[in-house]
Amino acid sequence: MKKLGLAALLALLVCLTLAWAAAEGVTVTDMKGREVTLEEPATRVVALTPADCEILAALGCSDCLVGRGEYCDWPAEVLSVPAVQSGAGTNLEEIVALNPQVLLMATMAQTEEQVQALEDAGIRVVVSDAQDIEGVYTAIRLIGALMGKETEAEALVAQMQATFEDVAARKEDTGKTVYFEVSPLQWGLWTTGKHTFMDELAGMCGLTNAFGDLEGWQAVSEEQVLERDPDYIVTITMYGEGSPTSVEEIMSRPGWENLKAVKNGNVLYVDQNEISRPGPRLQNAVKVLLQFVQEHQSPAEEPAA
Repeated sequence: MKKLGLAALLALLVCLTLAWAAAEGVTVTDMKGREVTLEEPATRVVALTPADCEILAALGCSDCLVGRGEYCDWPAEVLSVPAVQSGAGTNLEEIVALNPQVLLMATMAQTEEQVQALEDAGIRVVVSDAQDIEGVYTAIRLIGALMGKETEAEALVAQMQATFEDVAARKEDTGKTVYFEVSPLQWGLWTTGKHTFMDELAGMCGLTNAFGDLEGWQAVSEEQVLERDPDYIVTITMYGEGSPTSVEEIMSRPGWENLKAVKNGNVLYVDQNEISRPGPRLQNAVKVLLQFVQEHQSPAEEPAA
């Protein structure tokens, strides 16, 4: 009887502990400053941005993804998850039909009315919108908390920090500049300025962002690029089959032949998905950039006669 009583007592304590944990729930503050509470860690999530989709996968939560934005394409396993429209064409009916507990989105094109409609349907909207590397860490910890994966999130952040510290330790202060071409000439030039993760990656590799005086992501003119005459150009554009590569296109642009980067062949294509998504694969991008810089040091300027 005593053994039975002890077993019953232990079972009761376990039940009380679980009930207390469930009552405690999960409360996070998203990257828009909104407090969001769940009764328990999320098990059904729709992620509209590729970066959040990649973070979920890195935390071991791919099986919790019940919907993805149409541009979420990595890792390959997420391609089997139903895709929904995102951005300006966000389709609320598609999202509601998937019955998620949480919708992860960035502050892009969704309206407050759309957010309220989703909340009214019982879906908790969480904004994850990293612009710089510290923001990436915040997003990872935010998603980790939502999913009950705080330990995994801290491990992922620590891994990224170690990678970036290693790259920074191996850099040389080149005194050279880099121009990031986020959108090509034919579509209207866009680049990255200060307070962005690309700007920070440049610094880790011993480079100075040629447009580091601008704030965030900005449209620039061809004349501005020619005037700043960067030592390196990084492009993230990929053209269709049968077209010149983005590197070939830049190297052959009329009027660009006298740029230092073009004359020295210091034009690099970096996988768009790795360098433009604020997620774990920025580690890959910075290592590619550092290797290119180390292998393609621009010739030293000749002393004046």
